[in-house]
Amino acid sequence: MTPVYVDDAAALSSRCDKGDSAAPAGGMPLATVRMRGEFIAFLKEYGVIGLAIAVVIGGKTNALVTALVDGVLMPVVTFFLPGGAWRTATLDLGAVHLILGPVFGAGLDFLIVAWLTFWFSKKVLREASVTKK
Repeated sequence: MTPVYVDDAAALSSRCDKGDSAAPAGGMPLATVRMRGEFIAFLKEYGVIGLAIAVVIGGKTNALVTALVDGVLMPVVTFFLPGGAWRTATLDLGAVHLILGPVFGAGLDFLIVAWLTFWFSKKVLREASVTKK
């Protein structure tokens, strides 16, 4: 069986209605057009594109928050800390050498991003309080 080719979606529907199986030059196989249509429908139905956009924005928000924490907030905090190197803080317990600075930094970054996400979602969704639906 020879594949059916189409130039665009309008041609696909008209060819399917007429039962035409001619293959114009430079077109796409019918199976490819159908699969692409199913894939686009899947992306729209499950909100995959919105999720991808949210991941990109979330990643950039995390980078911004990390820069704000490192450049603005922590210099104020390090004024009160002896030594001032909070990202390299360690704790020695005998033979065990715990590197706590990165853990505290990541925890602070997480709390700020979580709060910003909560605040932004409340503003966008315009809900007075967060409730389980």
